[in-house]
Amino acid sequence: MTTFDDILEEAGTFGRCQKRIFALFCLVSMPWAGVFVGIVFQGFTPDHWCRDPAVVERRQTCGWSLTEARRLTVPQGNRSESSCERYEVDWNSTALSCDSEELDLSRIPTTAACKDGWEYDYEGRQSFVTEFDLVCADGWLVDLYQASLNVGFLVGSIAIGYLADRYGRKISFLMSNVLNAVTGIMVAMAPNYVALLVFRTLYGFGVKGGWVAGYVLITELVGVEYRRTVGVLYQMFFSVGILILPLLAYFISDWRWLQVAITAPYFIFLSYYWFIPESPRWLLSQKQNAKAVKITQAMAKENKKTLSTNIETLTDDNAESRTASFMDLIRTPKMRKHTLILSFNWFTSAVVYQGLIMRLGILGGNVYIDFLVSGLVEFPAAFLILFTIESIGRRIPFASANIVAGAACLITAMIPDSMFWFKTVVACIGRLGITMAFEMVVFVNTELYPTFVRNFGVSVCSTLCDVGGIVAPFLLYRLAVIWLELPLIIFGSLAFVAGGLVLLLPETRGMPLPDTIDDIEHPERRMEKVTLRNQQRTNLLPTENISNNKETATV
Repeated sequence: MTTFDDILEEAGTFGRCQKRIFALFCLVSMPWAGVFVGIVFQGFTPDHWCRDPAVVERRQTCGWSLTEARRLTVPQGNRSESSCERYEVDWNSTALSCDSEELDLSRIPTTAACKDGWEYDYEGRQSFVTEFDLVCADGWLVDLYQASLNVGFLVGSIAIGYLADRYGRKISFLMSNVLNAVTGIMVAMAPNYVALLVFRTLYGFGVKGGWVAGYVLITELVGVEYRRTVGVLYQMFFSVGILILPLLAYFISDWRWLQVAITAPYFIFLSYYWFIPESPRWLLSQKQNAKAVKITQAMAKENKKTLSTNIETLTDDNAESRTASFMDLIRTPKMRKHTLILSFNWFTSAVVYQGLIMRLGILGGNVYIDFLVSGLVEFPAAFLILFTIESIGRRIPFASANIVAGAACLITAMIPDSMFWFKTVVACIGRLGITMAFEMVVFVNTELYPTFVRNFGVSVCSTLCDVGGIVAPFLLYRLAVIWLELPLIIFGSLAFVAGGLVLLLPETRGMPLPDTIDDIEHPERRMEKVTLRNQQRTNLLPTENISNNKETATV
């Protein structure tokens, strides 16, 4: 019997074919950054106050500045409260004067009814917040906008994960991109807020599921020694997207056209139909051996490798061809433990990562520069992973990343604002830690599930990431009203618990991808099979050399 891992050694574990496919998939990670955290720019809430038509008219007549007009509209006091109130003035009975300093409104009653809408101090920019007036009592609708995306992630990742294990990685990836392209444009054309929520949910349905299908496909095409590299770099291109996003937002001031720019790449990804293959490993798990052989031969040809005649016996008797189900993830003790711990880590990573990014939008300052600098912090995370997980392993760096992120969040919350630079550095360390944790949970998840349930298992566990994404905006924006640093306390506590739970997972460094649930429950048996296979391969080498020597002598 010849396994796919055996043939992959001959075809090339990371040759020209895999590098080409990997480069194509890396591009998929970049627009996802805009989808995931584009709310920082598309939903930016500028300084605002109640609109008073009479003051607007007086401003135009007298040539007042926006600041002068605002002083005559917004009651003095607590800014967060007064921005949602206005003076109750009958300007028709007020003596007409263009000297705004002469007008004393300190004893004028106020009203919280902004019946004439709002004015915004955000010249030349347009967000859906300013277009639909999602401020004051309707401010929570901005949170709902981000939550709707994660609802789509939640449902879509399970559905597409199931389809990827049932009908294949490639077809599921392409289907998701059709959905992404169509619904992304629908979001940009939404006529009202309700339609925006519906289209945004549909948009989320395909984005994450397609990204995960692409991740699983590329990890199944490369050798075990390259899985960690492609997994980390695949996610690092999400960080590249993080850097590109503020540049796009700076030059594209309208949120609708920014949405079009984020969506456009998904039309391009449809061309991947002609450039990427189905996963031979998945085909074998579905007993479609002939197709797996054909694709493997094409990979070897592109890699300029020659396969042995053993390719005709390519099979995977260990793989289970039955349809994956949720019960497979929790029926046995170790699978159940892995599912629970990984799910919690997905949840924590999403809450902390997304919360720290969205927090940039409420801190003041230049959101473009702050966003760009925070994005640069993510790149050392990828390199730290690459340099540690092969020498140290997966478990210790994974746990340490969570614990460092948790400590940084708690310390940042306690540092006074007067120590600005110190607070910024500690916050960046927290962003670095949670980025490492978020990138590691993905490929550790793929290494802890067998082939027939791998895509479905990653999708199910990552649904807790979507739950975290739903919770994060409400947790951040609502708790920040009570105390700006309170969300950091919650983030830090969650990260500490996640780090402790990771220590209960097994080490997967150097282990081949599991094929069956038995490989998970009894890893010692899997190691025996791997050792036996390596011995058989070694024993065959002298025979092959003797045969080659005879052929040389005959010639």
